[in-house]
Amino acid sequence: MKTSLKSPFKIGLLALTLTLFMVGCGSDDGSVFDTIPMPDPDPDMAEPATIVYDEATPANNKVTAEASGEVGKTVPGRVIFTSDATTQRRMYITQNISGQGDMPFNSFNLNSDDLNKVLNKDGSIDLDGATKKAIDFTFELPVPDIDNGSIVYSFWTTKGKGDFRDPAKRLALGVGTITVTVGNGTNPAAEVRSFTGVKLFAPAADGTTKTFFSLLNETVYQINEGPEFRAFWDLGYYYKDNQASFASTANYDDAFGFPVEGLKPGAGEDDAENETLNETFFSTSTMLEADFDAIALSGALDVVVKSTDQKIDGLAVGDVIEFVDNYGKKGMIKITEIEAGFNVNDFIVFDVKIQP
Repeated sequence: MKTSLKSPFKIGLLALTLTLFMVGCGSDDGSVFDTIPMPDPDPDMAEPATIVYDEATPANNKVTAEASGEVGKTVPGRVIFTSDATTQRRMYITQNISGQGDMPFNSFNLNSDDLNKVLNKDGSIDLDGATKKAIDFTFELPVPDIDNGSIVYSFWTTKGKGDFRDPAKRLALGVGTITVTVGNGTNPAAEVRSFTGVKLFAPAADGTTKTFFSLLNETVYQINEGPEFRAFWDLGYYYKDNQASFASTANYDDAFGFPVEGLKPGAGEDDAENETLNETFFSTSTMLEADFDAIALSGALDVVVKSTDQKIDGLAVGDVIEFVDNYGKKGMIKITEIEAGFNVNDFIVFDVKIQP
């Protein structure tokens, strides 16, 4: 049996049509793919760039593939992962445009309630049913609007909840890459990623405040959103002893000193006993606000030195803070506003620049 799924995928102004092909016939758990009819093949479709992982016969592996792309169009990419002893539970995909850094490739726009079941909350693809052992997926990979450069798509599967920034976490098979080249394929100098006006609130004991920030997707998270998103969190805010403070997610409980619901894995969560929280290391910078504002290229952040401190206290408006995240990316934070206090409507506002 071979079934498929088609759905649009938006990144910026681009749309992706995803076709998932499943190998195998049924399963004890059933599969949302079983009810979706297979479309007729498109005779005009180019031969897909294909990567292969065969756990039983590694000699069959083809871990990289290449294709040429035209801006505004798509390139077919095929992913064949066949496991033997390992059960594949999720697939993670990232996209790296012009060397600007790997970002989650997961903004599927699925209109059907049944089709939405194929995505986990963290944006990974749920490999339910027969796909746990053998998958054969074909994706239409979009080509963004760039003059020259490459778009690198990375694919891997995991044995449980993984991490878009750490493919080794619960890795099953992969990582395989499909590189799409545009023009002469030369990437421009890497720019920093910039976030402005990030607002975090002092924590509530019941975890209902937006207190944590992810450097991965520029998103502020409510603490009790927990299980699927906790691996995204890099730093949290708290106010203690009349001081505005940041702490890494891993060190937050110890630094704040009060239990907050949803911060740590609870009983019944997916592989809760092996859950790890992100470390981030902070130090005060000698740079001024104007220096921070002038940073444009990634190389300007090479001067940041990793400290041993996973918290920083006594923050004030105008401060510039250096940091290194859990994955070795260097960055700086500029504090722009503080509403002092430990009540749930008290907050801090800041800007961030980080290496891609």
